[in-house]
Amino acid sequence: MSSVYRDAWGIPHLRAGDPYELAFAQGRVTALDRAWQIEVERRRATGTSAAVLGPGAVPWDRFARQARLADTAERCLHALDDDTARWVSAYVDGVNAGLPEGARRAPEFSTAEADQHDVAQPAAGLDAAGLGTGLGAAGHDGAQPAAGVVRGRWEPWTPMAIWLSHHILFAHFPAKLWREAVAERLSPEAVALFAHDGPGTGGSNGWLVPADRTATGAALIAGDPHRFIEDPGFYQQIRLACPEFDVVGLAVPGVPGIAHFGHAGSVAWAITNAMADYQDLYRERLRCADGRVEALGPDGWRPCTAHVEVVEVAGEAPVEVEVVETERGPVVMADARGQTGRGHVREALSLRYPPRVRRDLGFAALPALLRAKTVADVDRALDRWAEPVNVVLAADTGGGLLHRVAGTVPDRHPDNALRVVPAWEPGHEWSDRHAPMPRREVRGVTVMANERGIAAPLGVEFAPPHRADRIGRLLDGSARWSAGDMAAVHTDTLLPGAEPLLDLLAGLDGLGPEAVRLRDRLSAWDRRMDAGSTGAAAYAAVRAEVVRRLAAHPALASLAGLAEEVPEVFRPWLALTPRVAYALESLLTTDRLPGLGRTALADLARAALEDVAARDELTGVRWGDLHRLAPWRALPSPVMSPPAISPPVDNAGSADGAAPVEAGLAGDHNCVLSTSSVPGVTHHCARGPAARYVWDLARRDGSLWIVPFGASGVPGDPHRRDQHPLWLRGELVPVVTDWDRLTPDPADRGAT
Repeated sequence: MSSVYRDAWGIPHLRAGDPYELAFAQGRVTALDRAWQIEVERRRATGTSAAVLGPGAVPWDRFARQARLADTAERCLHALDDDTARWVSAYVDGVNAGLPEGARRAPEFSTAEADQHDVAQPAAGLDAAGLGTGLGAAGHDGAQPAAGVVRGRWEPWTPMAIWLSHHILFAHFPAKLWREAVAERLSPEAVALFAHDGPGTGGSNGWLVPADRTATGAALIAGDPHRFIEDPGFYQQIRLACPEFDVVGLAVPGVPGIAHFGHAGSVAWAITNAMADYQDLYRERLRCADGRVEALGPDGWRPCTAHVEVVEVAGEAPVEVEVVETERGPVVMADARGQTGRGHVREALSLRYPPRVRRDLGFAALPALLRAKTVADVDRALDRWAEPVNVVLAADTGGGLLHRVAGTVPDRHPDNALRVVPAWEPGHEWSDRHAPMPRREVRGVTVMANERGIAAPLGVEFAPPHRADRIGRLLDGSARWSAGDMAAVHTDTLLPGAEPLLDLLAGLDGLGPEAVRLRDRLSAWDRRMDAGSTGAAAYAAVRAEVVRRLAAHPALASLAGLAEEVPEVFRPWLALTPRVAYALESLLTTDRLPGLGRTALADLARAALEDVAARDELTGVRWGDLHRLAPWRALPSPVMSPPAISPPVDNAGSADGAAPVEAGLAGDHNCVLSTSSVPGVTHHCARGPAARYVWDLARRDGSLWIVPFGASGVPGDPHRRDQHPLWLRGELVPVVTDWDRLTPDPADRGAT
């Protein structure tokens, strides 16, 4: 039998007799707390989200089917060792056991549905269940749920499909399309100017303070993963305890175990995205021959698998999707170059990614991590890790420390990582070998923040060094750190990347009086993106105007419209204005773009400054008035209220149905407090800290954590949004480990 306890924040603490009972309990409590969320994730992972979310979800459903996410997950399940497969299946059994009650708690399911049997509702053309939607194509812009949404029955491979759908874009393979276009239309040298962490990527901060730098004499690990902010949140605070282990950490709803951030008492671990490149795009030539599809490879024309699937769409006619797979991988888009002139030969792009090739997502590492007692155990567990590729920090109570990369990166020609490569040319095949995972000895404070560091040999594009450098400087500022001190690092708002624009503005001449006053305000600004800062608001307004003008400059005209040539799922990587926004620091300091020399940039900045000053819209406006949280929700809720000057009010649960007004945020993309807007597009924030944590190796109940919104995904639950005000302020809540301080869940019936 298993038992469920809750702390004061509604966080579930689970106790069971063995790991399999515990996995069942984790699945069940997740279904109770997050039924609608994991239903959406199941659909996104299997391609049927448009049947519920409407036409806006079709682009992701199409991609998920073409990329064969569900089929890949099923293959990975069949390749698991028996023990891990049993553990994953126990979790799935728990989800299926909890869904009937979970659906009754979730108003997104119909009342009639809550009494139905667990019958999957696959889209036409599928054997099991559908495929899902990514955040960029979520269908939350006015789509309504289909009447009588029916919860689907989970298959043993469903958690693996969910994991894959969350991370299939983490290696940024669409950036190869951008790099290829920049090289062809500007120059190969210009590619590096845009090689920065942007709006389509995921990042994180993480740092380790060794024992000789802490107040307790034991190591601290802290950080915050940066993702699109989802409501309910992406991470689930949870505790998993049985005679073999007792781990607190951040789980992903729909996936068993605690993969990314965990504290097992004697050892703790955390990760950031390594920014590695481990997926390839191949340009394919396809033809129909004797009723079948063939692709041209190094050895000539070879048969492909091909069939048609049907995506059901709420409120509209179904959409047919051609699913083709070559010997390289599944075809994910038609090539914009279209017909080749060789009869009926057409060109397309295929995706090759390790889980499909190796039939391994690394799930065998998950139960091994739960059983870890030392850094050496964590290290051995992560030798089994595959997807995605992460940088890891770990520490144990015996003084062990770990800094390594974990995952799978194929060994192949360097051009594969840079651009789309021709499938028919030899030399671009994958070797049976894989790149060795780098590791470093931990000497002093160690920081990981997606910069070009330990994972540099594995990637192409990395985040600028600002966050990593700033964290290091902050930690160097004190000889001794405690867990409670870490909030000051989490919430640091200094923006080092502002200097190039401010320097450019400082050198301008011939300005009008209003523009001079605005420039003087910016010169006196402390470079902190604080929510209450009028200087930060002024800087953001000028920056946005510079970005818009730069993106419209004739020197970059050849890159305009690229996003319209690719599937919607890939557009964040090819949209010109966001690319300019995140490369602004480089673009303002380069001499490698003809037509954008220092004089042209000064003229552009002068016009932008004059324009913002003439509009006179900044009087009394603070950064937090502009920089509002815009979380992703699977179903439409009233549109976020426009920025208001009055104090923010959280009335998301109000009975009158008024639009929720999200509080203004501090921070910016390259601040340690990385709350990302897209300069030139919107000041609103869609990506930021999806959780914050501090793991204290001196005593686990000295650890701290927080998530946006709360532990529950059930509207109206007291723990639906109770952590949100603290998250907004950068505060943390204690990790509770004393069972006597926990409350048995009255709704728990110990089902196993």
